Amino acid sequence: MIHSEQRRPEIVVGLVATPPDYPATVAARVTAELADQLAERVDADVRWTVQQGWGDVAPRRHGGVEALLDDLAERRADARWDVAICLTDLPLHTERLPLVAQSSARRRVAMVSLPALGLRQLQGVRAAVPDLVSRLLTDASDERIPPVGWAPAELASRVTAIRRMVGEADAGEPSYVASRLIGRVRLLTGMVRANRPGRALLGLSKLLVGAFGTAAFALTTNTIWQMGDALGGLRLTVIMLLGLTALVVWLIVAHDLWEKPDRETPAELARLFNLGTVLTLTLATALSYLVLFAATVLAAALLIDTSVLEQSLQRPVDTTDYLTLAWIISSLATVGGAIGSGLEDEDTVRAAAYGYHPEPGGWRDEKDA
Repeated sequence: MIHSEQRRPEIVVGLVATPPDYPATVAARVTAELADQLAERVDADVRWTVQQGWGDVAPRRHGGVEALLDDLAERRADARWDVAICLTDLPLHTERLPLVAQSSARRRVAMVSLPALGLRQLQGVRAAVPDLVSRLLTDASDERIPPVGWAPAELASRVTAIRRMVGEADAGEPSYVASRLIGRVRLLTGMVRANRPGRALLGLSKLLVGAFGTAAFALTTNTIWQMGDALGGLRLTVIMLLGLTALVVWLIVAHDLWEKPDRETPAELARLFNLGTVLTLTLATALSYLVLFAATVLAAALLIDTSVLEQSLQRPVDTTDYLTLAWIISSLATVGGAIGSGLEDEDTVRAAAYGYHPEPGGWRDEKDA
């Protein structure tokens, strides 16, 4: 049995995450199961070996997918892998369409752009990577993999709402793209997913503390009670939106989260990075607002007796009045919370910027093993 195992041809597949942040977590989960998937979907008579690694913390932004594939090909040659697949969180385009994946038989490498897969990125990677490996080996005429039984359009049928693009210069380098409208929406939601808004929410803990301190102080002021009673739902909504907008703008300006185009970052990519940052911060601050609102409602119910509130408003009160009071106080407290955001650790807040990636920690590269 051992002798038979040694006689089987071995193919080494490298799975590279760049930057080694969110893509590394996806790569680590896929690596554990990829060998079995390749045996099932490509060739069971091959001994598949999968090695994981990471690329640059700040991958080259200029040059687009070609620069990424060139860097990956160099890494593949250095590591002596047969083929290499790159998982990246860079939002890439080709002919103004979101690029989901591209393979290069000449370089024996391929890449997958995680944001272009939308929210279900792990499932998309599981579907795409085995077919990309098969595509590379087939187009490269690798004798260890028989060319029969594999359709070039397989990837497009496995991953929802993408299609294979064939250009005039397509010689073993097909691109897989999403539609212009739905694909862009999926790209933006995928960017927010890759940017991990939950991490941004946890990173704004001091902001929440500062905002709740402001809210607790405001609860003791009957002028705020009367103001909340006098304002209608439309004005309260406007105050809430202004408070959230001011907080997002303050976070971006105070912590220099705005990406500026330069020689390394094209204008279109900078716009996408900034849009991803704004959407991530908007989602994180909205969730923070809901937490603050719930805490303020609870504090108001515990601290303000119904008879005291009725005496101040000079009318009977019910639960709606407590919700309205918490609404206006939470909106005003978000502005006070912006001051608290200045106390946050710089790296913690900057993690919300789409183009920022801290140095990796705890994720081991195969070449360092």
